[in-house]
Amino acid sequence: MSQKCRVAAALIIMNEVKKKRKRSTWVRKWISRRGEDGAHAKLLRELFEEDTSSYKNSVCMSPEDFHYLLEIVSPKIRKRDTQLRKAITPSERLAVTLRFLVSGDSYHSLMHLFRIPVPTISIIVPEVCEALYTSLQEDFLKVPNSNEEWNKVADEFQEKCQFPNCMGAIDGRHIVLKQPQNSGSLSFNYKGTNSIVLMALVDANYKFLYIDVGCNGRISDGGVFANCSLSQALENNILNVPNGRPLDYTRSNRQIPLVAIGDDAFPLKGI
Repeated sequence: MSQKCRVAAALIIMNEVKKKRKRSTWVRKWISRRGEDGAHAKLLRELFEEDTSSYKNSVCMSPEDFHYLLEIVSPKIRKRDTQLRKAITPSERLAVTLRFLVSGDSYHSLMHLFRIPVPTISIIVPEVCEALYTSLQEDFLKVPNSNEEWNKVADEFQEKCQFPNCMGAIDGRHIVLKQPQNSGSLSFNYKGTNSIVLMALVDANYKFLYIDVGCNGRISDGGVFANCSLSQALENNILNVPNGRPLDYTRSNRQIPLVAIGDDAFPLKGI
C-alpha cells in the first residue's frame, strides 16, 4: 500500500471515530445555574437592594447610571435566544464588561463569579466595549470644534486652576502588555516594559477631549503627538481654535493665544 493510501485510510478511520464519540456535556452544571446563582442574578441584585455603595464599588457606577448606560447600549449587544439555550442578557454582558474594566480580573476569575465560560467572556468584552464607544463618543468624547467650545474649556481652567487661556492638558500613558510575537523591540519602552501609548487631551474636569491609543511604546510622547490626528488638525486650523483672548487680570486688550499644557516631552510650538 502506498504512502498516500495509508494516509487516506488513517484519515477515514479518524473521522469514523470522531463520529462515534458523544460529547459528555454541552454546559457544565454549575455554569448552567447562572440564571439563579450567578453574580448578576444574585450578588449584584442583593447589593442593588441592600447596599448601593457596595454596588457602586463593584461596577464603578451607581445603579441609576448602570441602567442609563444599559438603555443606550442594549440594542447593540442584545442576542437572540435559540432552541438550545437562552441568550446572555444585555445586563449581564454589560455587568461582566464593567467588572473587567474596573477590577482587571482575569477571564477565568470572571467565569467563576458570573458563571459565564471564558470563551464567551472573550467575545462579550470586546463587543460591549465597541458598543460603549460608538454609543457615547458623540456626547462624551467629542473634540471641541468651535470658538465657543474652546472658550468654555479655557474658562473652566481659569476658574478651577487659575491658569488663563488653556485649551487642555496633554500627556501620554504607557499601557503595559505582553510582548507581541515577532515584534522585537517595537513596543519596548524606556521603563523596561512592553506597552502601547494612550495619549489624551483633557479639560479642567479631567474629561477626555481627545485620545490617541495604539502607538507602540518605544515612541516618545512628542513623537506620538507629532503623528496623531490632533496635531495635524491644529496645524491645518480645522478645529476653529480662537486666535487669542485678552487676559482677565490685565487692562490690555492684546489677544493672547490659547495653549495646551504638558511636560517637556512636548515641543513648544505655535499654531
